[in-house]
Amino acid sequence: MSSLFRFEKHFGRMADGAFCVTKAMQHELSQNWGIKATVLYDHSPEFFHPASLTEKYELFCRLGTSICSAMGSADCISVEKEVEDKSTTVLTSKIDGGVFFKPNRPALVMSSTSWTPDEDFSILLEAALMYDRRVAATLGEEDSMDEGQLWIDIKSGKQFDYPRLLFIITGKGPDRKKYEEQIKRLKLRRVAFRTMWLASEDYPLLLGSADLGVSLHTSSSGLDLPMKVVDMFGCGLPVCAASFSCIEELVKVNRNGLLFSTSSELADELMMLFKGFPEECDTLKSLNGGALSTGSSSKWSTEWETNALPLVKQVIG
Repeated sequence: MSSLFRFEKHFGRMADGAFCVTKAMQHELSQNWGIKATVLYDHSPEFFHPASLTEKYELFCRLGTSICSAMGSADCISVEKEVEDKSTTVLTSKIDGGVFFKPNRPALVMSSTSWTPDEDFSILLEAALMYDRRVAATLGEEDSMDEGQLWIDIKSGKQFDYPRLLFIITGKGPDRKKYEEQIKRLKLRRVAFRTMWLASEDYPLLLGSADLGVSLHTSSSGLDLPMKVVDMFGCGLPVCAASFSCIEELVKVNRNGLLFSTSSELADELMMLFKGFPEECDTLKSLNGGALSTGSSSKWSTEWETNALPLVKQVIG
């Protein structure tokens, strides 16, 4: 490894130009490698965009069985299956040819992972459990309350100050089954989980259909940024991200997302963002606007013209 380090350091200094993906990496290359690099931030491709109502309806029609089937026993999403028909999905209804949001729809929270030890998904599971219990306490519900009555109210269209949360986690990896078993053991009233592996064309649509993204990525080097968050911003999706040294180069607190270090902090953010959902959640709407601005397609052309093109022209003469 030491030979490889010396090799990279020697020949890296000989390059006519260099790019890196964060200011933190730029500083590392300058201070410890003697390499002058230009920061070129990643941006998502144009097919990452906010999904239209029709796209959301068609996507969830395709995902119907995967969404409506609980991972363990019945949950607050699967109980709706009894009253659903082909014109209705968990988020939308089709009426007289038009697609509309269901007024008491759940909030959709997206996360993606490779299911490795690099991402501690127990933080998300604990935060979901805290949200479930804190909402019950806020609404004055007894611990002994039968969730069956709650689900009857949900099916009848009753709205609450805090919505149900549907967490969809995409990806494959070695720890997936371990966390799926943990999810099955959770006792939740207003929260449901689904894990799945999507077709490549459906992943951007699912991001574009969600209300919030969660990133548990923490860089082992502290020098790179999670591409999943870049893709979420491309879809106009605000993000709650695990805090680490350079994440604020991408996630701007109270502009396009929030940061957390513990499950309790993430639960607090879920409570704050989703109170009054879907109409009276001003902070979530504000972050959504910031995410749209961050991920707009024009940003990549600006990034290229401002940072990449001058260096390319300089190198090729």
